[in-house]
Amino acid sequence: MSDLKNLQKALLDFRDERDWAQFHNAKDLALALSIEAAELNELFLWKKPEDANIEKIKDELADVFGYVLLLADKYNLDLIEIMTRKIQKNAEKYPVDKAKGNAKKYNEL
Repeated sequence: MSDLKNLQKALLDFRDERDWAQFHNAKDLALALSIEAAELNELFLWKKPEDANIEKIKDELADVFGYVLLLADKYNLDLIEIMTRKIQKNAEKYPVDKAKGNAKKYNEL
């Protein structure tokens, strides 16, 4: 079993020991993910990036990642597979010869 699958299983075990699966429908997991991402953003608000508290960043990233794992489990998605596919799709949309060093969106290259 991969490290990612082991991590996901540990999170699911944590959830199940507390009987929280009943609250984890896809809509609420997606909302929680968005809220945790906003809390991560808040750590940078009105600061220089280097002034953000790294320990708080770690906690918020863990929260975001946890909801990603739970939502992936809800739909039985393989995160390695879908991320690999997304990288391939982005490689086609953003070819190196056009996108390197350029922040434009793919349809503006």
